[in-house]
Amino acid sequence: MKKINFKNFTDLLYFIFGSMVYAVAVTAFLSANGISPGGFTGIATIVNHLTKIPSGVVLFALNIPVLILGYIKMGGRFILKTSFVTTVLSLFIDISEKYFPTVKTDGVLASVFGGILMGFGMSLIMLRGATTGGVDIIAKLINRKFRHLSVGRIILMSDVIVIILNALVYKNAESALYSIVAMYAATRIIDTLLYGADKGKIIYIVTSKPDAVCRDINSVLGRGVTRLSVVGGYTGENRTMLMCTVRAHEAAAVHDIVKQHDNRAFIVVSDAGEIIGEGFK
Repeated sequence: MKKINFKNFTDLLYFIFGSMVYAVAVTAFLSANGISPGGFTGIATIVNHLTKIPSGVVLFALNIPVLILGYIKMGGRFILKTSFVTTVLSLFIDISEKYFPTVKTDGVLASVFGGILMGFGMSLIMLRGATTGGVDIIAKLINRKFRHLSVGRIILMSDVIVIILNALVYKNAESALYSIVAMYAATRIIDTLLYGADKGKIIYIVTSKPDAVCRDINSVLGRGVTRLSVVGGYTGENRTMLMCTVRAHEAAAVHDIVKQHDNRAFIVVSDAGEIIGEGFK
């Protein structure tokens, strides 16, 4: 018997559930209140509003040439996974438009909750190495040709265009502002779910008592410490600088430990966007 590839099975579950959440966010909260989710999905909801053609059908049609071009130029599992997500997402958008109740509410509430759900759904998809297609692939292809244009900047420019179109179609300038709120909420959720669990602080300590500070950080916090030999640029003295990486809530404890042993220690604390290694991810 062949063994079941649980990794691929898990990918499918993430893609399906993430697409369901994303679809509900778009149809029940965002498009129902004239708010654009940006990208190809935003274009699809605008076309649906003008022509009544199902948004999922429009989204799928828009993605077909992009996915083909992406496969030719980029190839690989990423495009295949994204193709599956695009197909499932298009289907779920049409199903939720037809059968899921819409939430007609205040624009702020709709944009915040819609953005949170949209970000959650996208995070599940991105965690397994795919995207919702469309502008993401176009941005990667343009970036290959014009290296000075970052992928993030291209996506931002496209979203701005879609938001303006959405405001013109719905004849409501407020919808553009609500769209920005929704996209910000989605971005924050994505950042939190993809990187938030492994954010922390990097702490640099220049001290005359490195042994004692190392011992207490190890024993009290259970964190490793790296010793670096440094030379003072002004004094020319040889010193020891300690570097340790901790969770954000542990930074104050490190500060207290250092001050217990050396009141004249020099401490620099900086943010670590993502930490990979023992004790973290």
